[in-house]
Amino acid sequence: MGQPPIPPTPEGTSVAGKTIIITGGNAGLGLEAARQFLVLGCSHMILACRSPTKGEEAAASLHADPAIQAANPTAKIDVHELDLDDYQSGLRFARKITSTLSELDILLNNGGTALMRYETSRSGHERTLQVNCYTHVLLSLALLPLLQRTAARRGGAPTRITFVGSATQKTQATLKAPGVPDDVPVLAYWDDPARYSRFRRYADSKMLVTAYVRRMAALAPGEVVVSNLCPGLVQTGLDKNLPGPLKFVMGWVRKTAARTVEEGARTLVYAAVVAGEETNGRFLQHNRVDEGAPFLNGPHAEKFVDRLWKETVEDVAKIDPALARYA
Repeated sequence: MGQPPIPPTPEGTSVAGKTIIITGGNAGLGLEAARQFLVLGCSHMILACRSPTKGEEAAASLHADPAIQAANPTAKIDVHELDLDDYQSGLRFARKITSTLSELDILLNNGGTALMRYETSRSGHERTLQVNCYTHVLLSLALLPLLQRTAARRGGAPTRITFVGSATQKTQATLKAPGVPDDVPVLAYWDDPARYSRFRRYADSKMLVTAYVRRMAALAPGEVVVSNLCPGLVQTGLDKNLPGPLKFVMGWVRKTAARTVEEGARTLVYAAVVAGEETNGRFLQHNRVDEGAPFLNGPHAEKFVDRLWKETVEDVAKIDPALARYA
């Protein structure tokens, strides 16, 4: 179980004057990361939440936090609705952001789910991949021009797209060489209920996140740093959908061996603020670059990533035709 400790965020780290979006920002790691960013001086925090009511409750808790009141009492905290289960919700959110904001420094793609049965999203894909991957890709591409413009306004200092990933991709992802058969579309492969593994689909989704990060990092190098990180085993509610006995076991494991939410959130802050441009396109574990899923480092990886990217961009371009230019 031994996880190395995550050191405190270095003294002098600041996000003063910056605008940050956190998906799934109303609870768990997202909420704690928002708190830490605000203590570090974030001027405008946007919590993107499926439930606006829960988002407003989270925003109120941040406004009332003594550390934020002491360090950053004038910070602006907004709540916008975002249902990652639905491409259309992602598009509405992105258009609202681009029509109301002139700057965006950090997009933290934190929202996610871990389901124990096959379900279909509102957009027609397997739900875990829709929430953890596809809508975040749409959102990232739709907001990329705003991130690029902000980097230019910051004198060339890069902005960030940071995904919360998982090291489960290294041991539990199901894809093995040679990968998806040539005669099967990649998205259809993952949408097939026969290929769904309830205990491994979360790891599959995080392997895909790493694949997307590698390709997205090439879109605006030097302008936008794109990375993903594993926060480690953390005392969060990720196990809420597990079967009863396993939920009990994991609850005990998290209580006795997991990082606190405060420590886990420091890995998000590290990847999004502290880590350098050398992490563009990379996966981080324990605040260090890690190779991630073995399949993505094998001889079939490039072909798979090419197919995955092309099909996903074509898919999101059906929702927003302007995104077709990223294919």
